Amino acid sequence: MQVVHENKNWFTTINAVSPDYLVIRAWTALNGEFFTQTEMDTAAKVVLLGNTILKNLFEPGEDPMGAMIRIKNMPFKVVGTLEAKGYDTRGNDQDDVVFIPFTTAERKIMGTKFMGSIGAGYLSAESPEQMAQVVDEVQRVLRQRHKLRPDQDDDFTVRNQIDIAKVQEGTSESMKLMLLAVASISLLVGGIGIMNILLVSVTERTREIGIRMAVGAKRRHILLQFLVEAVVLSAMGGLIGVGLGVAGAQAASNIAGWPTIISADILLIAFGFSALVGIFFGLYPANKASQLNPIEALRYE
Repeated sequence: MQVVHENKNWFTTINAVSPDYLVIRAWTALNGEFFTQTEMDTAAKVVLLGNTILKNLFEPGEDPMGAMIRIKNMPFKVVGTLEAKGYDTRGNDQDDVVFIPFTTAERKIMGTKFMGSIGAGYLSAESPEQMAQVVDEVQRVLRQRHKLRPDQDDDFTVRNQIDIAKVQEGTSESMKLMLLAVASISLLVGGIGIMNILLVSVTERTREIGIRMAVGAKRRHILLQFLVEAVVLSAMGGLIGVGLGVAGAQAASNIAGWPTIISADILLIAFGFSALVGIFFGLYPANKASQLNPIEALRYE
């Protein structure tokens, strides 16, 4: 729904709630206060704004308190602003939010068609141990209010935040395993590619290796030379990969609006791991080069 302030507008979801909702969902007022019971009883046209709404409707430094915004061409007074929460685990902007009293939405926005209609309700238990008991009690009360017979299925859904968190954690772990498998296959293919390149290089540079040995190069020098080349190849690949990864993450953030957090530690780990791949897969070609017989190497055509 469109929210308008002077010559600026923003499309967002209008949340019709009671004051208890804000407490249960752990919202904190940055300025002003939550709705009062009087405002609920009188269906007052008052509104609470999240941080994203403030940034898009008001100029930096402009005081929103007491300002009038329009929702469905009806004026609403800003009585409070909310502390920023940032993005949730699914990438949703929690600050892109507008709260108005439930009674106001019911009587002045949604119309008589939705009178008494509640889309969702939130309850808070005193402790996690009591959550199962609360869920059972809620289901019992709702079945009674909906006049459902014992043989009828629920026509509502009760979700436990603990269970939801467990499902999200399981999904996250599955995604991690899948990405780990993809990354492992990519590293394996890349490492084999580096090894093949160096084996071809060893064959083509056999005379060069023989000459170096003939003028005094030790086997360890030859080994180190090819290991360095392997590390350089893999490090260049890692650098390109990190660059593409950062660019892809930024593109996804700009297109889908997902938050992107890129830490220097992660970039260093990725770059260092690519160098280790070079050492591991470059060891066999480097050892093969160091084991060449100098005389036979000089005769190689």
